Amino acid sequence: MKPKDGKSNQPDKNCWTVSSALMVFVLCGLSFYLGGIFCSEKERYESRDISKVVETSTGITSVPLQIKAVTFPECGLKFQDYTPCTDPKRWKQYSYYRLSFLERHCPPAFEKKECLIPPPDGYKAPIRWPKSRDECWYRNVPYDWINKQKSDQHWLKKEGEKFIFPGGGTMFPNGVSQYVDLMQDLIPEMKDGSIRTAIDTGCGVASWGGDLLDRGIITVSLAPRDNHQAQVQFALERGIPAMLGIISTQRLPYPSNSFDMAHCSRCLIPWTEFGGVYLLEMHRILRPGGFWVLSGPPVNYERRWRGWNTTIDEQRSNYQKLQEFLTSMCFKLYNKKGDIAVWQKSSNSSCYRKLDVPDSYPPKCDDGTEPDSAWYTPMRPCLVVPNQKYKKVALQSLAKWPERLHTIPERVHDVRGGSGGAFKNDNSKWKSRVKWYKKLLPALGTDKIRNLMDMNTVYGGFSAALIDYPLWVMNVVSSYSPNTLAVVYDRGLIGTYHDWCEAFSTYPRTYDLLHLDGLFTAESNRYTDGNVSSPLLFCKF
Repeated sequence: MKPKDGKSNQPDKNCWTVSSALMVFVLCGLSFYLGGIFCSEKERYESRDISKVVETSTGITSVPLQIKAVTFPECGLKFQDYTPCTDPKRWKQYSYYRLSFLERHCPPAFEKKECLIPPPDGYKAPIRWPKSRDECWYRNVPYDWINKQKSDQHWLKKEGEKFIFPGGGTMFPNGVSQYVDLMQDLIPEMKDGSIRTAIDTGCGVASWGGDLLDRGIITVSLAPRDNHQAQVQFALERGIPAMLGIISTQRLPYPSNSFDMAHCSRCLIPWTEFGGVYLLEMHRILRPGGFWVLSGPPVNYERRWRGWNTTIDEQRSNYQKLQEFLTSMCFKLYNKKGDIAVWQKSSNSSCYRKLDVPDSYPPKCDDGTEPDSAWYTPMRPCLVVPNQKYKKVALQSLAKWPERLHTIPERVHDVRGGSGGAFKNDNSKWKSRVKWYKKLLPALGTDKIRNLMDMNTVYGGFSAALIDYPLWVMNVVSSYSPNTLAVVYDRGLIGTYHDWCEAFSTYPRTYDLLHLDGLFTAESNRYTDGNVSSPLLFCKF
């Protein structure tokens, strides 16, 4: 495994045969999703020998290399959209409090499905980007619920063999572009490269995130697997970044001070309940100077309350309570017009010093929990105060996009072995390797490959090397690795924490290419039998 500090130089020619074999095997050589299986019985493996070219002091020779291949039976059709850790069939086992049953609950070992997920009947190769943003094959995501329930809001509509996405939403039935145009008028930073990363909580079919791609902003569209059916699957089928997830009792799997903007368009999250804990989580993941955008109740309650099955007095009270919570958390109302209200997280330390007053609410979080700890970490009713040692984490202190991509992030020095030199070496390494990948996989950089995942990223160098291609990359940092995800976000890329012992928060058939470097080596020490197989096979056909 190459060191995490990124100090390794150009890839050794001796390992290219092995690396190539692994890359070709992993990069969508299989097209099914396995539900979190790392250790299968040894008798299910079959071994075969291939040759590995090795350079020795006496010249180049060929030595046997043993590759273990694994075979599995096919699951039944009822598993075609199986998501092991968010399985509706297991919801009744968990609490309905704060909808925590919709969070990740992975099956125990004896319930894991060791079989290959089949595609739906009539499945076709996905429509290619950018056409996919506006339409997808009905048989690939055969769900009519949203079409029937949201037809008046123009989320999507079925026409023949396809779903068409007009770009509507609950708060923007006339089209998402018009909605974002108004938002840009309220937040000029969306136009000049200041804002690069965003999160959309309760994303619907991700039309907001899809529109922002043309404006230089990349969005993590987040939604649970709930009665809306396949919101995230629709988004990924369209070629828009998305993940299964819900803001409930656990922290979202992102570092603190990471997103430039967060958005909720009538996402039905009870922001003022439970002591404002959901607002506290938005505060944690937004960087200082970042923006929180809300459209829907209780914003514009004066005009809208009649359609919300409520009273004007109740909505007035809700809005006042929301404003009080946000003010206490060092947000200030930045702008407001019509159905859209924008708050900005303060980067001024004087506001946070006010929380030192005894019995103030919310209290500051103590040092017992790392601000970036976010893998099965319970939310706490306390405020994560931005660390004042950072001078270049606040939005106004970052370089604007695209210069931001190659600017050395301040937080790289918090990584064990991290430095500006390591960051530059990582960039150089992946720039060189991507040229080789292009030779191995000519489809890279074409419209054949849209949704990518870097399963074991360090600083996001692989993603950065692909930035000019018509694709996006989900950068994954292992929950057991040094925390480099904050660096990924500081350079204007997106990603998540994950433990590869478990299934990823996505649907089957949602990625076109999976990339890993050193993952099996890094994770192998967690298994006593030495066998590491992968729950990562969720490529498209």
